[in-house]
Amino acid sequence: MNSSTSFSKHDGLDFAKLPFHVAIIMDGNGRWAKKRLLNRIKGHERGVETVRTIVRTCREIGISILTLYAFSTENWQRPKSEVVALMVILKKFLKSELKEMMDNNIRLNAIGQIESLPKDVQQALHHTMSLTKKNKGMLFNIALNYGGRSELLMMVREIAQKAKDGKIDPDSITAEVISNHLYTSGMPDPDLLIRTSGEYRISNFLLWQIAYSEIFITNTLWPDFTKDEFLHILKDYQQRERRFGKIEA
Repeated sequence: MNSSTSFSKHDGLDFAKLPFHVAIIMDGNGRWAKKRLLNRIKGHERGVETVRTIVRTCREIGISILTLYAFSTENWQRPKSEVVALMVILKKFLKSELKEMMDNNIRLNAIGQIESLPKDVQQALHHTMSLTKKNKGMLFNIALNYGGRSELLMMVREIAQKAKDGKIDPDSITAEVISNHLYTSGMPDPDLLIRTSGEYRISNFLLWQIAYSEIFITNTLWPDFTKDEFLHILKDYQQRERRFGKIEA
């Protein structure tokens, strides 16, 4: 569905100034459930509905890359029952959303230490990525078992090994070389980083890539995050001047 016309009539978006790459730290599922005296798992299940809404919205209005922080390397420290439930929810999501991704030309990609996820989740993930790999409409990155410091450590080790093996001259290492050794190799950095739930931290997410990202913090808990609020944030983004360290023209 291409609904840029209907969006432009009602929401005041400038489709020439949309961020190319949006990254979101999805936070607040547990607190959403607690406020309603529900099990934390119910919050995660409700959060999946928000994921579906935001992915659809990005596809409809023409955002090229969406990256969602779904499970961090630190999340393994949560109660085992919650981790198991999160993996079950993830596996169900991968299966339930496959048809929609195919119908809407969305390619799924995973960033993080995927090899450490449960085998059945890895299988579901690789299956969905394989079937969607030729889709060109939008790239949907899902960060799983992801940590920014771990990513940088991986990058340093890979480049150091290449230097040791004589495959790269240390003097030729540039910012571009570093970017090409990250999970997001070949992708432009996020133009906009959104964090829900009102927490003012980046939680070890895309530490290199968000150096010049515009940041928007909303107090809304992730399960309550709506399409309308997302569009409002995009309009706010369009009012900002991105100088990248330069002075105003």
